[in-house]
Amino acid sequence: MVVGMLAILFVLMFAVATVFSMLGQGGGVLYTPIQVFFGIDFHVAATTSLFLIMTTSLSATLVFRKAKKVDWPLAIVLESATTLGGFVGGLGSGRFSGQFLSILFAGVVAFAAIFMVREFHMETVCGRVQEGWAYWRRQFGGQEYCVNLLVALPASFIAGAASGLVGVGGGILKVPLMVLLLGIPMDVAVGSSAFMVGMTAAGGFVGHVISGHWDWRVSLMLAVAVFIGGQIGARKSIGIDKKKMRRIFGWFLVIIATLMIIRAVT
Repeated sequence: MVVGMLAILFVLMFAVATVFSMLGQGGGVLYTPIQVFFGIDFHVAATTSLFLIMTTSLSATLVFRKAKKVDWPLAIVLESATTLGGFVGGLGSGRFSGQFLSILFAGVVAFAAIFMVREFHMETVCGRVQEGWAYWRRQFGGQEYCVNLLVALPASFIAGAASGLVGVGGGILKVPLMVLLLGIPMDVAVGSSAFMVGMTAAGGFVGHVISGHWDWRVSLMLAVAVFIGGQIGARKSIGIDKKKMRRIFGWFLVIIATLMIIRAVT
């Protein structure tokens, strides 16, 4: 890969990491398509993307941990299922064509776009009906919420498998999953997701490496850009208006999904 192309990728990845770390996401929703648009094979791009997500996650988590926005017990329990799914998805990615994975990727991006554009309101306080061993009552950051493990664990595995297949950390799936399906407060979901996406990406990354898809030279160079971007984005996230940003990026993701489908079918 020529030096000029690497320089452009460095700048683009830095920008993506900065913006998406504000929303508790690893940036894989753009890491992969950016590389594909530069002519990199989808499988290699997905593997590099997962490595960069791991780096962004580490950087952002350091900031969110300090701000006490990560519900560690919740994140670890959910991530146990998601990481396994990520490994299975990454390992099995070689069974699918780049065209199929591009279309699947576009579908994942479109789902995330709907979540970001629309306004959702969920009840997070535990109700009387929510009783039994499967309902995990959490009190964190002055907020109370319940997590149905019978729903959370299978959904987390599926989200991880889809993430591992297309080379994303799953933040675009995890945040909607936690907020809409599990009723977890947005700020807790964002902070916890920042940590979780790195673990999911690690599972998918190992699967892809075993399949022989990794270009480690490019990955290590771009990792510097996303680590710095993750630090900047996470710090800005603490006081930013997330509702406005979500809408803007929701429409941007619609464009990305459309371009990925067009590229896959032409």
